[in-house]
Amino acid sequence: MRNKKPQFNFRNSFWDNNLINRINYYDYFQRLLEMSMSVFEWDGLPSSIDVRYLEMSLFYDGKVVFFFDEELGLYQCMRTMIGGTLSNYNIPNMREAYAPNGYRRKLDEKNSVLIFNNFTHTPSTAWCLDYARRLTNIDRTIDVNVNAQKTPLLILCDEKQKMTMKQLYAKYEGNEPVIYGYDKLNTDGIKSLNTSAPYLCDRLFALKTDIWNEALTYIGVPNESENKKERLIVDEVKRSQGGVLASGYCKLEARRQACKQINEMFGLEISCNYRAGFDFELQRGNTDE
Repeated sequence: MRNKKPQFNFRNSFWDNNLINRINYYDYFQRLLEMSMSVFEWDGLPSSIDVRYLEMSLFYDGKVVFFFDEELGLYQCMRTMIGGTLSNYNIPNMREAYAPNGYRRKLDEKNSVLIFNNFTHTPSTAWCLDYARRLTNIDRTIDVNVNAQKTPLLILCDEKQKMTMKQLYAKYEGNEPVIYGYDKLNTDGIKSLNTSAPYLCDRLFALKTDIWNEALTYIGVPNESENKKERLIVDEVKRSQGGVLASGYCKLEARRQACKQINEMFGLEISCNYRAGFDFELQRGNTDE
């Protein structure tokens, strides 16, 4: 039986690029999620409460409910559905706590406290998803621009030679030092045009840095919002971090309000602050007094 000639398998560029886009997007979103969950430090929480789950739920849902379960004899902090009538300050009086294992508990304003992610009572998900999308778009544009510097070619050939050209180009893209062609390869009708793509990577990376810093500002993480080479005095640093402070304290004060209500209702001593290391007074090691 005559052996069939093995077929050349080309990389499916659409699906490969789609996978890379998704990985890049997921990477940025995970980074923003992890930083959002690590900004605040809780003190005095009962050991039965998982701070990681608390902050993740605030990130995704914008709210959690704190209560004491008499049957288990444990304090709980869980995701919640809210409803019922509203107080004078638009706080719902009905809350139903729930957990992935099927746990359910109906609560109200007399035996539970709602903890909100910020003063608008909204999750952080949408903003971080959008920043991840914008950063991914720039990253992939940089990849395309880099590749255009490597292979800025437009190949013109006969339709019958299209498959052969794809094979040769795949070897060229794979950085093979020598590409061999068979003796019957017709090169007379082959032309290539140099597209001369401009180098934009430096400008794109600067834009990416600005958007990344914007995302950090939203989360409340100090960042290099000004690209100044000279040394900054303390007052300049404070002014440049004004957006960080405003965004961060919006989230922090929402947590502190909940701490106060929890302490009054349950007689606990819970507090929430910025995690040690987030120094808003001196963000740079080379600042001058």
